[in-house]
Amino acid sequence: MKKIENEDDRMITFSKRRSGIYKKASELVTLTGAEIGIVVFSPSGKPFSFGHPSLEAVANRFLGSSQEHPNDNTHPLVEAHRRVRINELNQQHNELLRQVDEEKAREKILKQNRKGRETQPHWWETPVDELNHQELLQMDAAIDDLHKTFLAKLNEKTAAASSSMALPIKSDEATSPND
Repeated sequence: MKKIENEDDRMITFSKRRSGIYKKASELVTLTGAEIGIVVFSPSGKPFSFGHPSLEAVANRFLGSSQEHPNDNTHPLVEAHRRVRINELNQQHNELLRQVDEEKAREKILKQNRKGRETQPHWWETPVDELNHQELLQMDAAIDDLHKTFLAKLNEKTAAASSSMALPIKSDEATSPND
């Protein structure tokens, strides 16, 4: 492992790693009920901290303060409720992160599928010899639907384009080359 030389890359890496450390610390608090304090200085010297229940409480306890939580007159029931709520929020946060990861994976698959469709021939360009019986039936139904849609649009355009007495093409009178 070596120091990242590019300053922008170093700052990006610091930000991502710092978030990762905070996430792990939050998980540790949620899973074990531990009290934790983290102080991190960025490459530019800016301090960042994370603490549970607070950085001050953890630091005072670490430094041997006689009080468990100085300036904290919180009733034990309120503290218990606060811990439960923090655990709930951490679980919600983790669930949202999981959903974001799932959506990113889904987006990646959709992009790959789109790229795949751009390089593959259209369904009507597939060689008929390569299709099985079921696929041939599906293609026949799709072609029939396409033909009906085509005739409906043709009639619509013809009616709009002229007000003459020309007879419109009827889809039930039209025959396909396969008939």
